[in-house]
Amino acid sequence: MCGIVGIFRHEGQVSAELYEGLLMLQHRGQDSAGMVTFDGVRFQERKDNGLVANIFDKKAIDSLKGSVGIGHVRYPTAGGLSATEAQPFFVNSPLGIYLIHNGNLTNVDELLMGLGGRMMKTTSDSEVLLNVFAEDIAQSITSNPGSDMEKVAFDAATKTMKKVRGAYSVITMINQVGLFAFRDQNGIRPLVIGQRKAVDGSDRDEFCVASEDSAFGPLGFSRVRDVNPGEAILITPDGRLESRQCVNGKISPCIFEYIYLARPDSMLNGISVYEFQLELGRRLAKRIKDRCEDDDWEIDVVVPVPDGSRPSAIEIAQCLDLPYREGLVKNRYVGRTFIMPDQRTRELSVRRKLNAMRSVFNGKKVLLVDDSIVRGTTMSQIVQMCRAAGATKVYLASSAPPVKHPNVYGVDMPSREEFVAHNRDEEGVCDLLGADGLIYQTVEDMLQAGRGMNPQIERFDASCFDGDYVSGDVDDVYLENLSGAGRGKGRKGASAPAR
Repeated sequence: MCGIVGIFRHEGQVSAELYEGLLMLQHRGQDSAGMVTFDGVRFQERKDNGLVANIFDKKAIDSLKGSVGIGHVRYPTAGGLSATEAQPFFVNSPLGIYLIHNGNLTNVDELLMGLGGRMMKTTSDSEVLLNVFAEDIAQSITSNPGSDMEKVAFDAATKTMKKVRGAYSVITMINQVGLFAFRDQNGIRPLVIGQRKAVDGSDRDEFCVASEDSAFGPLGFSRVRDVNPGEAILITPDGRLESRQCVNGKISPCIFEYIYLARPDSMLNGISVYEFQLELGRRLAKRIKDRCEDDDWEIDVVVPVPDGSRPSAIEIAQCLDLPYREGLVKNRYVGRTFIMPDQRTRELSVRRKLNAMRSVFNGKKVLLVDDSIVRGTTMSQIVQMCRAAGATKVYLASSAPPVKHPNVYGVDMPSREEFVAHNRDEEGVCDLLGADGLIYQTVEDMLQAGRGMNPQIERFDASCFDGDYVSGDVDDVYLENLSGAGRGKGRKGASAPAR
């Protein structure tokens, strides 16, 4: 999971706006950030490990000249944790191309074999993707000398999409061509287009392409549409928006985006993240009501685990006619524990991140609502906090079904053994977490919630819940190799603290 943004302006410096866009996407990656701008003559680049605000001070922003640029925040799922793995990546030939990528490729070894003499500087699949695309551009130029560079870029993207499997939402800057973006044929990771009138007051159009449309608001862009699965778009140096359906596509977005990854104020693939989370709460409330009747759950108060569970928790409290209380106070200066790169850092961060208010919990039977329970690291400690704050009963409700399978498309949870629900039923998970009761969302209710909001989506990628991978090339051998490669809590360099 990463956040990407590209902005085209007719005049003025784009770096400050890229900075604002990356701040709005910081939730998608906290390991590193990078930015590159283009002034029509040369590229200017800066990238490093750390948060956006720590990497880009005023001096850095002022040094990034140009009216066109791209930016990236990284949560590493492939490659190491070194700053050399930070994006954007660059190749000088042909033309000069910078690339940023959100997703994860599933046929990297095959792609590397086809690259011949091209050498990689990192272990990142994004660098492999860049070199595949660059090689296809070079071949298009060679086989069609004198061809229009726009056609060359679209032809190359078509060739690349026919080779590459997995999840990829990509934004590039190509010298002599423009800002060029494309999305995989399943549309697994989001990519959306924004538009505004030029900041110089003229009637010319300016554009933004980003992982989420929540990045548009502070910059004055209005949402136009999603980039379609299998589509490439080009914003030319003179500000024209061109597009081509390069390969046949059918939208099958990752449903975990709506549960955990995306901001609630984003609209992805025609579905409001916030409305989706409310619907999850309504559906889960019906199951909780049955559990209260069948298993004698007695609930005094509903408390969310901040922040992602709030919409569902609010809806559950309303449906069950129970008081809703903010009983867990969040330290805003601690990062998201799930996307921290190693288990020890996650565990140390939980108690720095949350504190239980005794006035809410003392003497109460509490229903804690979380958006998902993945490793159980956070939840087991929260249950202990609630009891220490005086809760007499602690029941748990997860807005998502149990996570039982690796997500190979850009979320770092590839090893089955890391999941608290691995080889455990609901009762077993409940005992391990130390709760008095546990209820999960069902997979079918979750999928129905999504389909009900956009009937055009016939299939979501819900592979981390049901083991059904939309790219069609993921089997047990692939998953075993992925786990053995050192991803997840076994990732090389994972002892480094998350930033």
